[in-house]
Amino acid sequence: MPLIVAPTGRVLKVKKVLTDEKTKKHLENLGITVGSELTVLSVSGGSVICLVKDGRLALDGNLSTKILVA
Repeated sequence: MPLIVAPTGRVLKVKKVLTDEKTKKHLENLGITVGSELTVLSVSGGSVICLVKDGRLALDGNLSTKILVA
């Protein structure tokens, strides 16, 4: 399921990232890689705030629809 519709408060595993190579490399530097775990903290106005490792990231709606989690 896309990250934007994922339930909040649950640990999720990244299954696929459907972006170009430049964006994918940037997300890898932030800690979002295939197989990594993250937790959605809140969704508001199309933006998703998630917890990756020990840091929080805010992703816009466009990008969060391209990150598939399970």
